[in-house]
Amino acid sequence: MRARWIAAAVAAGLLVLPAGALAGGWATVTLSSTPAGLGPGDPWVVDMEILQHGRTPLDGVEPSIVLTNGATGETRTVQAKPAGHPGHYEARAVFPDAGRWTYAVDDGFSQVHDYPAVTIGGAASAPAAAGGDGFPWSVLLVSLLAGLAAVGLTTVLLRRRRDRPALG
Repeated sequence: MRARWIAAAVAAGLLVLPAGALAGGWATVTLSSTPAGLGPGDPWVVDMEILQHGRTPLDGVEPSIVLTNGATGETRTVQAKPAGHPGHYEARAVFPDAGRWTYAVDDGFSQVHDYPAVTIGGAASAPAAAGGDGFPWSVLLVSLLAGLAAVGLTTVLLRRRRDRPALG
């Protein structure tokens, strides 16, 4: 009987492990500016700060910016280069044509950070504030649900054990 209870408790604990393992690798990206107000062919020189878990500067990653033309779907990728300080990178991107463009930053570590579209060479739409939080909310939700399931399973098993009549 005790072996079955231990096996159930171990199984409940294992439910939490995959979600917890996924929670270890995320980063935040802060941009020094947005491309709002640029014209076609104007350079957007942007500094970015990439922090693991929003705290520790990430060195040795290869971040990039992906520009996508909203009308044609054309994409351009611009590699960022280390800017001399831990976790800081610089990129020089050029939007070749006027129109509505989206941009995203691949942090080179864990994910792609999307930003709202901007209008190049015309009346600018409301751009995003520089920087994306980059927090993986879906991983947090899965971890929370797995933890609740483990607690619920453990509670049910302990109640069953306590409610059984003693033998002997």
